[in-house]
Amino acid sequence: MIMHDVDTQIGHDKCYQLMDLEEELGVRSIFYFVPERYSVSPQLLKDVKSRGFGLGVHGLTHDGKLFLSYDIFRAKAARINRYFDLWGTKAFSSPSMHHRLEWMHLLDMETCTSTFDTDPIEPQPDAIGTIFPFMVKNDPEKEGFIEMPYTLPQDFTLFIILREKTINIWKKKADWVISKNGMLLFNSHPDYMDFTDGKSKRPQEYPVGFYKDFIDYIKNTYKEKFWAALPKDMASHLKTK
Repeated sequence: MIMHDVDTQIGHDKCYQLMDLEEELGVRSIFYFVPERYSVSPQLLKDVKSRGFGLGVHGLTHDGKLFLSYDIFRAKAARINRYFDLWGTKAFSSPSMHHRLEWMHLLDMETCTSTFDTDPIEPQPDAIGTIFPFMVKNDPEKEGFIEMPYTLPQDFTLFIILREKTINIWKKKADWVISKNGMLLFNSHPDYMDFTDGKSKRPQEYPVGFYKDFIDYIKNTYKEKFWAALPKDMASHLKTK
């Protein structure tokens, strides 16, 4: 599964370039936008859905305060739910992977990514310890939601923090997850992708060729196992099991 957290206006404005690239690669991903941090284009949201990509909500303001207290979360959850209705989606990803799974039934969502199998660099580094999606049901009156932990290091971690110059870590981890029949969930950000062929002067960017090469590697190496599912597809698949 391929997902993109769109953290900033810069990332928002690169989404068309990323969609064009993914159409060339023959894959579809889901884009999660922050509704109250930057100006989200209604036309972009329409185009994301009309072109067959997924659409989700990425927190509310991305200020690190969503889970400060239960009362704060409850108030913000009500606002997030309005964006689920407005945008016509039930998919959520949590900024900085902050989470309190015992509270999150307040969100009217079907799928969620707020955890990871292991990632000690995250602000809340408590690993969930699984490479499989799982059901979270905290309210007997609600169906619950499917939590889908990401299972590959995020692009920001590898290329901005650790300054990696190859995709070898992605490939090695992907090979291991697939060997265990786990879910390969890949979270990257258009914010940090350089689409200018090296002409960009922004220090927090990496060549988009890294992303393209990794998708090509997965498609070519695991042709029979490759399924670039969207969260809603995964949810439907799991509910039939």
